[in-house]
Amino acid sequence: MFELIASGGIYVPIIIVIVIFISSAIKIVREYERLVVFRLGRLIGGKGPGLVFVIPIVDRTIRISLRIITLDVPTQEVITRDNVTTSVNAVVYYRVIDPNRAVNNVEEYRMATAQLAQTTLRSVAGQAELDELLAERDKLNQKIQGILDEATDPWGIKVTAVEIKDVVIPEALQKAISRQATAERERRAVIVQAEGEKAAAGKIAEAAKILNAEEGGFYVRLLRTLPEIASQQGNIIAFPLPIELKHLLPQSRATSEKSKDEE
Repeated sequence: MFELIASGGIYVPIIIVIVIFISSAIKIVREYERLVVFRLGRLIGGKGPGLVFVIPIVDRTIRISLRIITLDVPTQEVITRDNVTTSVNAVVYYRVIDPNRAVNNVEEYRMATAQLAQTTLRSVAGQAELDELLAERDKLNQKIQGILDEATDPWGIKVTAVEIKDVVIPEALQKAISRQATAERERRAVIVQAEGEKAAAGKIAEAAKILNAEEGGFYVRLLRTLPEIASQQGNIIAFPLPIELKHLLPQSRATSEKSKDEE
């Protein structure tokens, strides 16, 4: 009996080693992951998703996620092309499309992409003017994305989008921009008012021609205006004698002189 227990005790460590070996050899890779395998230092390639078998001790594995990674680029101090000091931050969206190159061609692809995004943001923002940073962000976003995508392509990374989040400018410059915007709005208001007066003058001249073409037209227009004026209390209304009655004046004067002569 003691011999049986002793013989069984010998197999227990062996069984434990086998179980550990098998558990180390089996890898479960999720759908959004890939397993990059190095066998004795040589790149075997990416494996997965699903159940993957590797050789313990001989194979070294690295998990790489294929999901989109959100990179928050810290605020960068920038001097624009028109010598304005400002602070710019952005967000970069990228994903790994080739796990083998992401592991084999660059060390810590996440850190490398983050550092490249910071330098590219400073470079592009420094080449632009302040008005471009404020009003033409889409163009700058596409420019930054193109530079990053081209630079990270050898690393097996695809930059899907870049968005400049905020542009912070000094308070004194904000006041100057506000005054400039106010002056611009006032200039547009004066132009619109002048164009309205020009159009109204044309219509008034056209209406005057129509009224002048008809005898008594101005007098009728005057009578139409009187009710609007009379609605306001305390006003003295004075209106000229219609010019159409001028032909009656000589006739009435001649009639009065004739009556005096008869007397």
